[in-house]
Amino acid sequence: MHGTRTLEEADRLMTVCNSCRYCEGLCAVFPAMEMRRAFSDGDLNYLANLCHACGACYTDCQFSPPHEYDVNVPKAFAVARAESWAAYVWPRAFAGVFARNGVAISVITALSVAAFVFGFAALHDHQVLFGIHTGPGAFYALMPHNAMVVLFSAAFLYAVLALAMGVRAFWRDIGEPVGMVGDAGSLWQAMKDAAALRYLDGGGSGCVNEDERPSDRRKIYHHLTFYGFLLCFAATSLATLYHYLLAREAPYPWWDLPVLLGTLGGIGLIIGPAGLLAEKSKRDPALVDQQRTGMDVAFTLMLFLTSVTGMALLVWRDSAAMGPLLALHLGMVFSLFITMPYGKFVHGIYRYAALVRYARERRQLAHGNQE
Repeated sequence: MHGTRTLEEADRLMTVCNSCRYCEGLCAVFPAMEMRRAFSDGDLNYLANLCHACGACYTDCQFSPPHEYDVNVPKAFAVARAESWAAYVWPRAFAGVFARNGVAISVITALSVAAFVFGFAALHDHQVLFGIHTGPGAFYALMPHNAMVVLFSAAFLYAVLALAMGVRAFWRDIGEPVGMVGDAGSLWQAMKDAAALRYLDGGGSGCVNEDERPSDRRKIYHHLTFYGFLLCFAATSLATLYHYLLAREAPYPWWDLPVLLGTLGGIGLIIGPAGLLAEKSKRDPALVDQQRTGMDVAFTLMLFLTSVTGMALLVWRDSAAMGPLLALHLGMVFSLFITMPYGKFVHGIYRYAALVRYARERRQLAHGNQE
């Protein structure tokens, strides 16, 4: 007996698909499905998060709408994924955030923090905010370094804790022991699959979006977004080492490594999210969970705005615009951190965990066949 109508529908679809097995070469979902004769709630949530939403199974299926079997795996799993994130969220009191307008929450938070930074600067000296500050330590004329570290470290650590607790609940529900995280082979295989977006290609031909013609556009924009994010994170980490190990204060010259990494990452985080938003606006409504599009848009928009404000700060940091731009950028970054556990960001974490489980199952199956 399944806990929700969504999981009951997912169970029905997997039962039909398990009888057909036409789509087994498209992605990881169907081989994982074929290892089961029955599906628990944890199994269904695992399969839903293993799905990369390429849409290929919808166009290839002979039982997709308007057939009476009404087999629409991408949409059913999109709904199941969103409900699973709410089910595993920590703290549980925040589960309802997934059902609300993510754009409004993110924008309000960003504007609130930006207003706080504006006010913080004004309390020191009303000239600070619109003054021209150059050279090492210029950013800290607006907000002291220690205050910045405390505020953003607390937000980031909270996000990491909330995400870890959510994934821990998911991991247990899909039947995996905590000690399994020591399976280095499965972890490495999942890392390679995630880094290459291996299952976002519809079995090799690409994703379907607005029609039945497959394309690699979504995969390319996902890559730009993902690696842009990693480059920006690397830039921030390197700047932290510069500050504490080399006693070098930001901002750094444009040719310095943190700036180069941040610039490349920023470009990726502008082109990638913009492309994803464009693709989402054209996507066939039959493939998506239309009730929760706000959550998808919110996260992508926040990445885009964070990068735009960061790039603008880089360009105009030696002008009077530096103060307002820094305040706005910090507000965007803070908002991104605190909303990470309660929006679309979690899909990457849960999907990686599902890929680890799938890699482990394949290794176990191969080992069993060898015996």
